[in-house]
Amino acid sequence: MSLRLGDIAPDFEQDSSTGRIRFHEWLGHSWGVLFSHPADFTPVCTTELGLTSKLAGEFGKRNVKTIALSVDSVASHAEWIMDINETQAANVGFPILADGDRKVSELYDMIHPNASETFTVRSLFVIDPQKKVRLTITYPASTGRNFDEVLRVIDSLQLTDHYQVATPGNWKQGDDVVIVPSLKDEEVIRRKFPKGYNALRPYLRMTPQPDK
Repeated sequence: MSLRLGDIAPDFEQDSSTGRIRFHEWLGHSWGVLFSHPADFTPVCTTELGLTSKLAGEFGKRNVKTIALSVDSVASHAEWIMDINETQAANVGFPILADGDRKVSELYDMIHPNASETFTVRSLFVIDPQKKVRLTITYPASTGRNFDEVLRVIDSLQLTDHYQVATPGNWKQGDDVVIVPSLKDEEVIRRKFPKGYNALRPYLRMTPQPDK
């Protein structure tokens, strides 16, 4: 059964390139990004893992841990990481799960038979500190992930968790946000949004990002 937004991300214990991982314990109180790859030594995934390594500082600022998955072995991962580091000028330090028994792939519904009966599709999950799934994206094998979008969504989730706002289309850090329609008390609105707001419609009230 596929995971839906708000579901608790399944816990598991599995070997990885950095040792045995007990997933919920490993996450601790952090956010997490779990993303899968069809196999080691695949070109698009090599670029993605290199990019993830280079974005370690950005993920760290957001209290996000990253963890990849491939169905190949720990020994294969070790060789692949050397290739990634060399070809992408990277330094992969995050774990790559060795999911040879497909345990994690099946828990997270990463095997799509109409795409491949053996290889995982390229899924990505954002998981919050309460272990809830907050975002799912599944890409075709031919298309590399947009990690700027992953970071943008995490920024939106973290902002909207703390303020009664939503983020409009193409929003990025520093842009105006939308006051949620359920908030109607003008005194409460003035207190929560002292910078004011622009009511384009009664249901569409734009306000400066409240934590800036």
